Amino acid sequence: MVNLFENQKKPILIAGPCSAETEEQVIETAVRLAKTGKIDVLRAGIWKPRTRPGAFEGIGAKGLPWLQKAKELTGLPIAVEVAKTSHVELCLEFGVDILWIGARTTVNPFAVQEIADALRGIDIPVLLKNPINPDLALWLGGMERLQKVGLTKLGAIHRGFSSAGEKIYRNRPQWQIAIDFKTAMPEIPMINDPSHITGRRDLLHKVAQKAMDLNFDGLMIESHITPDTAWSDAAQQITPEVYGQLISDLIIREYDPKDLKEKTKLDRLRKEIDMIDEEIMGILASRMKIAREIGMYKKENNMTILQSERWKELLSKFVERGTQNGLSEEFITRVIKSIHDESIEQQEKIMEGE
Repeated sequence: MVNLFENQKKPILIAGPCSAETEEQVIETAVRLAKTGKIDVLRAGIWKPRTRPGAFEGIGAKGLPWLQKAKELTGLPIAVEVAKTSHVELCLEFGVDILWIGARTTVNPFAVQEIADALRGIDIPVLLKNPINPDLALWLGGMERLQKVGLTKLGAIHRGFSSAGEKIYRNRPQWQIAIDFKTAMPEIPMINDPSHITGRRDLLHKVAQKAMDLNFDGLMIESHITPDTAWSDAAQQITPEVYGQLISDLIIREYDPKDLKEKTKLDRLRKEIDMIDEEIMGILASRMKIAREIGMYKKENNMTILQSERWKELLSKFVERGTQNGLSEEFITRVIKSIHDESIEQQEKIMEGE
């Protein structure tokens, strides 16, 4: 596997308008972004797959010469989203440097395979966004399809996941899924897309900084010369100048300290974490042993597994204790629910005689 950004400084910075709208808009955006000195790749949507018909679905192939011209003027490589074979063919014809596959396409293995087959024998860099829903296997499977046709310059884009109950973000980040992807495929660079995660300008820096703190390889951020009048996703776009300042304000930390004394301190702290984690695993194992004994008691006494009042009492107690110790209610609820779900599963096995 070739590292797509092997000779590139970190983070790799991809920016540009959500959609190419006019030649003047594309050129001016590209020139102003280039002036910031904070961009490595110019992106623009040519075809825009939308959730419902009637919305602006992209300018189409006539926007590709505009990107060509922007590339000539700025020297920036250009990136375009593709969703089918004809898109791939047109991008190759117009000298697009990097292709990306969007979230709506990643959910469809047939579509990903079609794009992969169209690229067989053409080792152009390809970035794969996570699917709309939180499905790690689908994301990994899409990457494997690209690998199997011989593509080696690959990267992943984390753009968050759709969630009906989400109140803050356009797409919930669910960082652990991106981390799990990096764990499964450590050779694949991971790009974060704060624009689609947030859906709003005021949260872009926060999400971009977290991605850098998690050692992501780069960022893809949408920028437009007049964001408020953009033809698509206006609320999440920022001017090139605001984009440049956002990047300048990021704190880029070292993956590992170079100073020997600091590295020794970090190693010690990590060992402490490891020891605590071992204790947690031991405690959980002990808890589940008791849960199985309770399951046996309930079976012998013909009792239901779920005791609702007991569960409410338990959850309330731990939320209170957790918040008193500086832990968020959401975190405590998630942990306790997971433990409770496993306890029920263990007791169900007892009830079923396993």
